Amino acid sequence: MTLNVSLVKMTLAVSLMAIPNIVFAKDKVEARPELFQKLIDCRAIADGTARLACFDTNVANLDAAETRQDVVIVDKAQVKKAKRTLFGLTLPTLAIFGGKDDDKSGKADQSDEAIETVIKSAYVNKLGKLTIIIDDDAKWVQIDTRLVNTPKPGQPVRIRRASLGSFFANINKQAAIRMRREN
Repeated sequence: MTLNVSLVKMTLAVSLMAIPNIVFAKDKVEARPELFQKLIDCRAIADGTARLACFDTNVANLDAAETRQDVVIVDKAQVKKAKRTLFGLTLPTLAIFGGKDDDKSGKADQSDEAIETVIKSAYVNKLGKLTIIIDDDAKWVQIDTRLVNTPKPGQPVRIRRASLGSFFANINKQAAIRMRREN
């Protein structure tokens, strides 16, 4: 009995020591690209002439890197559009799609959880599964056996994350069917 209690205490102690690493791992921020950081560092130069020379040099270097596509500059709207286009695909985690949420309301960005769009086309495939193409040409295939009315182009569809990597689709406000993205 003493051995089991000691083992439990030791397991608990090791688990508690690991909590700070788990909690703070998400707070780690990737370093800024060197070219961008050099430009930002110019602000710290007190002498106006030297600061201007620093800005001129580093802006030219950043512009040249962007022209060569060594650096890609995107705004928040472009990131949102890319996230919507990639919704449903299994991709590696990319820092460009993560980062801090600038929304001061405290609400998380819902674009990772669901999309609302319209159906471009729909048909039943060779296996008898409903296949829909949405307005951005993403192809979604039914993976459950629930019968639904074949949708028509222009009808609304809401696709949201479900468990085990699948998604639920509510087509024209019908009951949800389980789907997966194919392209």
